[in-house]
Amino acid sequence: MRILILSPHTDDAELGCGGSIIKFLNRGDEIYWIVFSTAEDSLPENLPKDTLRQEFINVVQSLNLGSDNYSICNFKVRYLHEHRQQILDKLIEVRRSFNPDLVIGPSINDFHQDHQVVANEMIRAFKTISSIISYELPWNHVTFNTQLFIKLNSEHISKKCGLLRNYQSQFLKNRSYFSKEYIYGIGKTRGIQCNSEYAEAFEVVRWMI
Repeated sequence: MRILILSPHTDDAELGCGGSIIKFLNRGDEIYWIVFSTAEDSLPENLPKDTLRQEFINVVQSLNLGSDNYSICNFKVRYLHEHRQQILDKLIEVRRSFNPDLVIGPSINDFHQDHQVVANEMIRAFKTISSIISYELPWNHVTFNTQLFIKLNSEHISKKCGLLRNYQSQFLKNRSYFSKEYIYGIGKTRGIQCNSEYAEAFEVVRWMI
């Protein structure tokens, strides 16, 4: 499959579907990944402004993805709503050039303002041509519909933790959802729900067969 991954900020997709990305690549799927903001204004003051950009590049390189497999935009964190049309234009451009079978992005039930913009423009751009699913970021949700599970094993979860370790800037900020305990815990919880060792859960926006 051709799979488009959408990250409002550099680390969102790794947190929400990092294990699934690893599983997709292992089975030979083609990935294209868009990051819309490198969140320069959310970094600790002592770090260079391009820190999160470089950390994301470390992630894609560790997955053996080349520069033709990803795109990094530079929209200002928490202000994506001011660039809604540009974001839609970018998605339509990728729709034409990549023509994904599956699009994975944030949930319309995600209350982060940047995530809401990407979720809505994702649906606007791909609702008639691609399957669309949304990854889980529990700290941003009041409700989340676990309609789809992607089954994972311990290797997938271990490698997901490895991807997240590239974001040392976020460990400096003591983001609890980067912890090994959280990643294994939510993975085990979702695995129990689908009779698997581990899993990641998704909302289904559109499913094309």
